[in-house]
Amino acid sequence: MRITSYGAAREVTGSKHLLEANGHRILFDCGMFQGKRTEAAEKNRHLPFPANSIDAVVLSHAHIDHSGILPLLIKQGYQGKIFTTPATRDLCAVMLIDSAHIQEKDARWLSKKNQTFVPPIYSEEDAREVMRRFVSIPYNLSLDIAPGVRLTFKDAGHVLGSAMCLVEFLEGNRQRRFIYSGDIGRKNMPILCDPWEPTEADVVVMETTYGNRDHDPIDTLDAKLTDILKRTFDRGGKVIVPSFALERAQEFVYALKRLESHKKIPVVPVYVDSPLTVNITEVFRLHNDLFDESMAQIMEEHGDPFQLNDIHYIRSVDQSRKLNSMKGPAIIISAAGMCEFGRILHHLRNNCEDPRNSILIIGFQAKNTLGRRIVERQPEIKIFGVKHFLRAEVKTFNALSAHAGRSELLEFATRFNGRAERILLVHGEEEAQYEFVGELQKRGCSNITVQEQGVPFEL
Repeated sequence: MRITSYGAAREVTGSKHLLEANGHRILFDCGMFQGKRTEAAEKNRHLPFPANSIDAVVLSHAHIDHSGILPLLIKQGYQGKIFTTPATRDLCAVMLIDSAHIQEKDARWLSKKNQTFVPPIYSEEDAREVMRRFVSIPYNLSLDIAPGVRLTFKDAGHVLGSAMCLVEFLEGNRQRRFIYSGDIGRKNMPILCDPWEPTEADVVVMETTYGNRDHDPIDTLDAKLTDILKRTFDRGGKVIVPSFALERAQEFVYALKRLESHKKIPVVPVYVDSPLTVNITEVFRLHNDLFDESMAQIMEEHGDPFQLNDIHYIRSVDQSRKLNSMKGPAIIISAAGMCEFGRILHHLRNNCEDPRNSILIIGFQAKNTLGRRIVERQPEIKIFGVKHFLRAEVKTFNALSAHAGRSELLEFATRFNGRAERILLVHGEEEAQYEFVGELQKRGCSNITVQEQGVPFEL
């Protein structure tokens, strides 16, 4: 058994992990790198292995840093199937088309800037071809994805349809169990069920995004959110919320629903200004069978969790532009979550210099992104190449994070003490990973390896 990480190794984007087992090459995730635009673009244009050398692809969930290079994989010659859950398939149907649209738009802009043609990484037709390759497998149903290699998806509790991947196969005369965690969710979060708790495996590949810090408890969110909203509204300001279109936006709208239902905040206009977020919310409504029991009960009592008294789901560009001249308190939720592209850039440009306004950061911000610079409260930020003063109040809410925090990751890893031959750490910034290793060693874990980019680990 050999595992090689070609992305998300000592970094948090570009997940690609190749398992070579039983004579087969199985790729777990095929994600897009994010961060510095020129560096990320160069890395995203080139696959680190021949596409036609892969026998099967397993997709843990729909986030673009896990799924966003699937169209390129097929464009460059991959002939096989892509195995994922039904909800992830449906989310990819909108997310990969949106990603392709961004590639084509960026290519036109770069071509104009450079006066030479810069081709997109892939097209919308390439993204549609991905949809033709999907084989969807519900949670807890096992399926052979290659001769002698059986796959079972388990609920990861991270985003709608997210899965941990259990792979079982014979190696010689020995039965092997391999687990790829994908992104691990948190317990007791709204909307989704708690993540699976495995205990038996030979090799575990696990994420460590928040390996060096915990999140605020989810039960602190409502009070803190009420405070910042009321404070902003009292001074006549707007609340700008950069949000990932998948999961985070839906959780935030649901948080507003709770506050509004209990009359903790005034009714103000809420604008979800992102066609992708609007489409993804419809997928959530389609797969409400994946919601946890508490969510089902709330739906019975209060109806649609994503519908407020004064909420507007915006698709058109004209409607989005009208928000620029809007006066008075409002909440604007827009993509993209790390503020690197999309309509959120326009809302930040128009509102970041007004001290009456607030910017709420509700998701992880990778290094070298505009979102990270906002979190760091740099006095000046550059948007569309122009410097702007950051005078709006900035508030970070990590209680909504869909990733397990340090304590939950430690609990996940230590279940395998004495049971797994090796735990491979991926999807984390290097500093966080080594702090996490130190904590594991204090708990008696000695079977830990931090994966290096392109360096195979062989059992």
